[in-house]
Amino acid sequence: MPSTIFVLNGPNLNALGKREPGIYGGKTLADIEAMCIAHGKSLGLEVVFRQTNHEGVLVDWFHEAAEKAQGIAVNAGAYTHTSVALHDATRAIGIPVVELHLSNVHAREEFRHKSLLAPAAKGVICGFGPDSYILALNALKTLTQQTK
Repeated sequence: MPSTIFVLNGPNLNALGKREPGIYGGKTLADIEAMCIAHGKSLGLEVVFRQTNHEGVLVDWFHEAAEKAQGIAVNAGAYTHTSVALHDATRAIGIPVVELHLSNVHAREEFRHKSLLAPAAKGVICGFGPDSYILALNALKTLTQQTK
């Protein structure tokens, strides 16, 4: 039976492919979803891929993942820098969370340098474009094998 990994996406990621392609690239979120599902399958992972523009929905999905998944890869978008609720949810759920970003947030505006999720996450991956998602899945595969 494959391990289930939730891949969760926050605000404005539904605009990928149109939104600032010089920063985020030309792939759409649907392209990244297909890539994640295919790569997850090659790793023996079932990928549940979701996006919302609402912070509370992300928190609800974290709690759902605690019941149904072995880990979370999350691109929380702007909520990375503002959400104490997502930090607390990460600490509360008891499964590994890997924070990811398409761009190198440390090479961008100063307000993006601080993550409220990072202190609660197992790790952070940023700056590899859509491959950041692949790297997060690889990390979660390793982490879920360590906990078995």
